[in-house]
Amino acid sequence: MVHILPTVLYSCIMGITLLALLEVFKRPNDRQSACLKGLLLLLLIHSAGELYVYSGAFVYAPSLVGVHIPFRVLLGAALYFYAHASMSPDKGTNKRMIILALSGPVIVILGMLPFILMISPAEKVALAMPSTRDPELWKIAVFTCLFTTIVFIFYTLLYLVASLKLHNGHRQQLMERFSEIEQRSLEWFRPVLLIWGAVWLMYAVEFSLSALGWRWFGSGILLPILEVIALAIFVQKALNQKMLTDSEKGLPHDIQPNKTQTRSALLSVEKMQFIASKLEHAMKVDKLFLQDNLSLNKLSESISESENHISETLSQFMGTKFFQFVNCFRIEEAKVALQSSDKLITNIAFDVGFNSKTTFNTTFKKLVGHTPSAYRKSLLERNPH
Repeated sequence: MVHILPTVLYSCIMGITLLALLEVFKRPNDRQSACLKGLLLLLLIHSAGELYVYSGAFVYAPSLVGVHIPFRVLLGAALYFYAHASMSPDKGTNKRMIILALSGPVIVILGMLPFILMISPAEKVALAMPSTRDPELWKIAVFTCLFTTIVFIFYTLLYLVASLKLHNGHRQQLMERFSEIEQRSLEWFRPVLLIWGAVWLMYAVEFSLSALGWRWFGSGILLPILEVIALAIFVQKALNQKMLTDSEKGLPHDIQPNKTQTRSALLSVEKMQFIASKLEHAMKVDKLFLQDNLSLNKLSESISESENHISETLSQFMGTKFFQFVNCFRIEEAKVALQSSDKLITNIAFDVGFNSKTTFNTTFKKLVGHTPSAYRKSLLERNPH
């Protein structure tokens, strides 16, 4: 039996994935591209397996049914390794994470052995229809589906959480060193990660329900649609993401300070007071914050203090990060401009040092409590003339 809409949708998924793969293969074979290739290949295998079932092609070679299931368990891990290659300065990947990822397919294959060894190809075809399936063999098929689904959920959630932690750490590292992080922080990664998580969770639930013979009005329809949308968003963002330099990824994992180290000051209070006064002078008098893409390195050169000493002064003495420190001055300058001029808000954002209206709006609302437009409106209401 052919399910037309899922067949069309999974064909679209395969087409999008193949086009993305062709684009990635044209690029230099760096670590990020290699991980993206692996993820796209797994998505291709996954969609091909679904297409094989929904198109009815399985009746011609029923022994191939479920071949894609062990590969599907690697999707979450592949997304994590792509994130690691994109955001972590560590040149290698944690071997324990690799071994853990590979254990998933092994466990799935072991759980599938009864289905593989005890059910013949003809009996697998018969299981597709309630009128022809053997009740005992159907129990084996249901057990296989539920077992592989549980393994899939466990491994997927494990690596999605690891990916979120990796992204959070990367963002925190950037805030220590840059005043503009939007292009470097892969802000798109978190929502895409959550979308993939929701899609894969829904896939696991629907896969289990179909094994139990339960269907709802969206079965075989809503999930493929969401997969097409999630894949299209991810491919567009991933292909447009520029390669980050090691300095933009932060410190290597093995030399990052731990929580105990970051809380203990190495500089004297007097030294930090001296550096703090130089930082205030650089912002209030020299107005260095007006430079777009101001970095910790540039500030270090301007005030003749090391990056480590500035970072320690900001965190231990002033209780802030480089990102917040610089942008606080930018927002104060923007507040003055909003009050004293009728310039477009976008122009004001660029004038005070931001190179992204989104970052400006987000930072302004966080510090002031209102959006720039709402703030200007409140000023006009208080001072109509």
